[in-house]
Amino acid sequence: MALGVGGGCASWAVRAPAPYAAPVLSPVAGSLRGVRVLGPSDLPQVRGLLEEDPLTHVFVADRVEATRLDPRWLGGRVYGYVEDGRLTAICHHAANLVPVAAHPAALDAFTERALADGRTCASLFGVQDEVLTMWEQLQARWGPARSVRTDQPFMVATQPGPAECDPYVRRVQLDEIDVLYPASVAMFTEEVGVSPEEKGRDSYRARVTALVSQGRVFARIEDGQVLFKAEIGSLTPSACQLQGVYVDRAHRGRGLGTAGVASILRTVLAEGCPEVTLYVNADNEPAKRVYDAVGFCRTNTFATVLL
Repeated sequence: MALGVGGGCASWAVRAPAPYAAPVLSPVAGSLRGVRVLGPSDLPQVRGLLEEDPLTHVFVADRVEATRLDPRWLGGRVYGYVEDGRLTAICHHAANLVPVAAHPAALDAFTERALADGRTCASLFGVQDEVLTMWEQLQARWGPARSVRTDQPFMVATQPGPAECDPYVRRVQLDEIDVLYPASVAMFTEEVGVSPEEKGRDSYRARVTALVSQGRVFARIEDGQVLFKAEIGSLTPSACQLQGVYVDRAHRGRGLGTAGVASILRTVLAEGCPEVTLYVNADNEPAKRVYDAVGFCRTNTFATVLL
């Protein structure tokens, strides 16, 4: 079973979150129940909202910085919920639908807007109550789901734990893509239940290649075989998110997962990443034991709906 969730690291810069002062937004005619699509001019206020909880929202923060809220790069849109002229919640709706700081009125409005725009996402994930509230309203039109994971511990580490590191875990190089790629496909298929190549091979391979080129993929490779791998899927100045943790089936039970994750945690923290996050399925006991052993602590609960 896969363990995981779910520029090189030298570019990490420690930055304390700034106090958030909700900005005044210009009203937009025709917006649905206070919702409008955000764009590049909204970056300062979106950043401010995300910085209220930079660990929980590291995925959306990474996407916001990578795309600058330009829909051409998002592959979708980010909604903003406006109350009395102030931005109080957002919702990322592209390949993934992810609500952020969404109170009940915002959740209702985001759901209405997502239904009006049509589904672009293959999954919903985020803070448990927000995701499950939206799914309760969306499932009649978007269901049935392939899987609803209602209890996923969200975990954070700020220092290495006592587990011994694996000296053979290192960053994967670009000329090792052909070696890494089968393990990446195997991890995804085992975790999600479908192959990432189901709708074509090129886009997933491009994603894996991009992560390798940015120095975000770590592995233990012996004799041309990946025994362990994991990747930094999201990255901001405040935190990163570990995902895709995988041990080859033939080598499970040897402690490779624990030692491998310990090595990655020690490396990225030493390179300046302030905190490392992840989330894991509640019934994945081997993975939870690994994360407990290397120093992760539960701080929140996520939920994921796979469509």
